[in-house]
Amino acid sequence: MGILQRIAIAYLVTALCQIWLKGDDDVDSGLDLIKRYRYQLLAGLLITITYMVLLYGTYVPDWEYRISGPGSTEKTFTVKCGVRGDSGPGCNAVGMIDRKILGIQHLYGRPVYARSQQCSIDSPQNGPLPPDAPSWCQAPFDPEGLLSSVMAIVTCLIGLQYGHIIVHFQKHRERIMHWLVPSFGMLVLAFAMDFFGMHMNKPLYTVSYTLCTAGTAGLLFAGIYTLVDLYGYRRPTIAMEWMGMHALMIFVLIACNILPIFIHGFYWGEPNNNLLKFIGIRA
Repeated sequence: MGILQRIAIAYLVTALCQIWLKGDDDVDSGLDLIKRYRYQLLAGLLITITYMVLLYGTYVPDWEYRISGPGSTEKTFTVKCGVRGDSGPGCNAVGMIDRKILGIQHLYGRPVYARSQQCSIDSPQNGPLPPDAPSWCQAPFDPEGLLSSVMAIVTCLIGLQYGHIIVHFQKHRERIMHWLVPSFGMLVLAFAMDFFGMHMNKPLYTVSYTLCTAGTAGLLFAGIYTLVDLYGYRRPTIAMEWMGMHALMIFVLIACNILPIFIHGFYWGEPNNNLLKFIGIRA
């Protein structure tokens, strides 16, 4: 799929939850907030359980893929799996579900795994394959696939609950405390899960990754809120405010290479001495 498609799915499901899955209880405390939106929290829990059952319970058989060689030749690679619950690059259920439903020909042909130490002698950059590279190194993989997008919905639902705090609590202290407590809780749980083997994995969008990013976002949000709304230091954050209001437009400009080309046009001495090179994005 794609990043914008993933955002659209998460927004749609979250919007439907906000319309259909909310109570009419009065909110005077954190427990009241949980009670009012208990069905939204239950939906997030059920989505998470479904994801974990599919990720760790789906059997992944051996599979093949082909890549084009010189001329019109093709080379076939076989990835040996025959496992359940694998979260590695070649035998995870996320990739298998995408291959079965979307078709391997529709998956992203340059996966992030290609830059790993196992697949590139120039890691973390793209480079030639090592002599003992695994068979999955050149396999297509969609970083915004179907199953991994399920947990993106949970991330959006968590953000929705943070928004509810703004609506139902008017005092700064109450808002900040109701953001900090669950944020710290999610971070503790995320690192505990990672320690016990359920590792943070962005391409698979694992539960521990979801909790870590949501908890970190909550802490940053509470920090910026304290700086701007509580202490009035708005001027240093005006640029971030503008970027937040136009985030999708900025993403589209970058994805279409319009913004990098525009910035590339401003240089000193010679074209290679530009802002992109200065910040390390492009030589």
